[in-house]
Amino acid sequence: MSYQPIFAQFWEKVKESIENKTYAKLTLAKTIGDTDLKNIYVRPVLLENDVFALSLTAKYKTEEIESTHTLDEAFMLLAPYMNNPFLTALLFTTEKDITFKLNKKRVGTIVEQAPTFKNASDVILEMKEKGISIFD
Repeated sequence: MSYQPIFAQFWEKVKESIENKTYAKLTLAKTIGDTDLKNIYVRPVLLENDVFALSLTAKYKTEEIESTHTLDEAFMLLAPYMNNPFLTALLFTTEKDITFKLNKKRVGTIVEQAPTFKNASDVILEMKEKGISIFD
């Protein structure tokens, strides 16, 4: 069985946390072997005219590359990195930490734990204050 449907479920939780204004941050981590790409950090940003986007920071051994994308673009860019080289995606929200993991057989699971963060990201809090929704 492919892990992709479970990763899609995980991404729905990412979207829900943004919509519910509980999103703190998202990290792709735990690489397979010694890879040049170490982590990808996903943070919300507000562009001109309060347009919501996600900032993806790819952290390599020797450099960091940042790019900005819509929610759907981010999913399309991040999904191929699961299983190559990442085995884990960690979503931190103010309600719970949600972890997508791939095991040795590359079967995906979603695990929920108590929240690490007490506050949503600054951008999410600003969106809440301004009444900005990305799903209008």
